[in-house]
Amino acid sequence: MTRLYNRRQRVSDAMTRRLPAYYRHLRLLEKRGVQYISSRTLGEEMGLTDSQIRQDLSSFGGFGRQGRGYQVSALRQTIESILGLDQGHHVVIIGAGRLGTAIAAFRGFSNVGFTIAAMFDANPAVCGTTIEEIPVLPIDEMEAWSKEHPFQIAVIAVPKNAAQSAVDAACACGVRGVLNFAETDISVPEGVLLRSVHLSDSLMALSFRMHEEEIISGQKDDWL
Repeated sequence: MTRLYNRRQRVSDAMTRRLPAYYRHLRLLEKRGVQYISSRTLGEEMGLTDSQIRQDLSSFGGFGRQGRGYQVSALRQTIESILGLDQGHHVVIIGAGRLGTAIAAFRGFSNVGFTIAAMFDANPAVCGTTIEEIPVLPIDEMEAWSKEHPFQIAVIAVPKNAAQSAVDAACACGVRGVLNFAETDISVPEGVLLRSVHLSDSLMALSFRMHEEEIISGQKDDWL
């Protein structure tokens, strides 16, 4: 499929978060047998305005037909291409403890083009084993292994005191993206993209919204 996104300027973080949501919802529509959908109906189902959807999609080219809306399958394939999912990505997980094991067990990655090629750990007791049919290898062998098995993304699932060294090891292998689950801030070299998932931050943000709702509804008088 011809790529429609050929702009050199970056899209906003907000739109970056919405694109996967569009992709997931379009896949659901395909499973339901929906062939066409209007921006209004899509917006109602996703909790967005139709103007927001039209604005987002127009950033990447012309979509939709007057009177018929968006062709679901074609739009899903186009967004798949925009997200880079049609290329496929090889991923490694650094950390084979409980968190790393839980991530490895998640079946959703392979469905959208992400292949977990290996896991790495510093614990000799787990190295040489497999988790969810994924080999667990010593982290000090990662650079040599990557020369035969190049990967683009590293998932960091180690204790926070080991996170930076794990990222440094991944970057030495030429990784392009890092998804950090360690409960600490880390740094990456220029040219490497970093996304951090702090689970406690998500809970705190949820707690804030709950507190805010209590104030808005009159259950509480003020923040303090």
